[in-house]
Amino acid sequence: MKKSILALASGAFALGAAEFVMMGVLPKAAADTAVSIPTAGHYVSAYAIGVCFGALILIFGRRIKPRNLIIAFMVITIVGNLMAALAPNFGILLTARFISGLPHGAFFGTATIMAKALADPGQEGTAVSQMVVGQTVANMVGVPFGAWLGSAMSWRLAFGFLALWAAMTIVLVLSFVPQIDAIKDAGMAGQFVFLKSAKPWYVIMAVFLGNTGIFCWWSYVSPWLQKVGGWSEPVVPLLMTLAGFGMVVGGLIGGRMTDKFVPGAVAGFGQLISVLAMIFIFLDPGSQPTSALLTFVCAFGMFFISSPQQLLMVQLGEGGGEMLAGALVQIAFNAGNSAGSILGGMALEATSMDYHASALTGVPFTLVAAALLFVFYGLYERRRRVVREGAALQ
Repeated sequence: MKKSILALASGAFALGAAEFVMMGVLPKAAADTAVSIPTAGHYVSAYAIGVCFGALILIFGRRIKPRNLIIAFMVITIVGNLMAALAPNFGILLTARFISGLPHGAFFGTATIMAKALADPGQEGTAVSQMVVGQTVANMVGVPFGAWLGSAMSWRLAFGFLALWAAMTIVLVLSFVPQIDAIKDAGMAGQFVFLKSAKPWYVIMAVFLGNTGIFCWWSYVSPWLQKVGGWSEPVVPLLMTLAGFGMVVGGLIGGRMTDKFVPGAVAGFGQLISVLAMIFIFLDPGSQPTSALLTFVCAFGMFFISSPQQLLMVQLGEGGGEMLAGALVQIAFNAGNSAGSILGGMALEATSMDYHASALTGVPFTLVAAALLFVFYGLYERRRRVVREGAALQ
């Protein structure tokens, strides 16, 4: 199991780094493709749009065995990142970013199913968190490394490196990941049947609103660390590495807690961590120790919820919609990123760039996300848990 999960985590690393590395090399990519910084921001948006459209891969590829899908996703990752590395102008790079985003949500939906199937009994949450940890390690190591490549040599090398990493992942998958059966084919329409229930919508809206709230502040974490925390610009990459470490720790602990408790309640608890962190960010007058600590805590909460939410959606989609359900988590995640960035920017403009305001703006969204998950627990999980524990006592 460990080698199989490691191979899947390698794919998560490639996609996690591909999603965020553009933010670290944006000024150089903008200059090289002769566009302004605001226009180059579309390179980030294009990836998020690709994530949303990529769900179609699962709709039409429902009969393909999961391991074969994972390999196909890595091939698309290679193509998109190689195009980005060689892009001569704005249009080609924009297209490359869209292509790079296509496999993202579909990969995590499929990889969650594989991790769950390969896990030892009772260790499903841990297995999913170990797969997702590839994405968090990408934020801790891959993104700073890509930014360094862009600064020291060329931003294009960062995308070339990711294409090479995706190729290595294909080798790992072929070597260590066993073939498992495709999910039950419920037909084209059957994949969407689970969405007729209210249950998945609680989770989808919680993911979207939770991320909207977090990214009201997280989108501007770099200037916040400098303007409020008092850190110099060269130190910020080290603090982002600290944040990446928080993501890794949060993801692993969230996975273990999912195995011990029920995923909806665990995810709700994780959202509350983020709510409290952003309230303290709003109240913090500004100091280096507190800003570093709060950045770590917020990153911890952000990925503490990844495993329970991903696993919960796959469970809710059982009967033919599992992969689509898993992909919807990533779609909601990226939609929340975009919405939060816009709302946080509006808050900054309205308050003459007061970086406390962006955190306060996000609090109500994340608080509602936590409430949705606890309502889900009360309506659907608590009764099931009581019945299960009662049966165990008999």
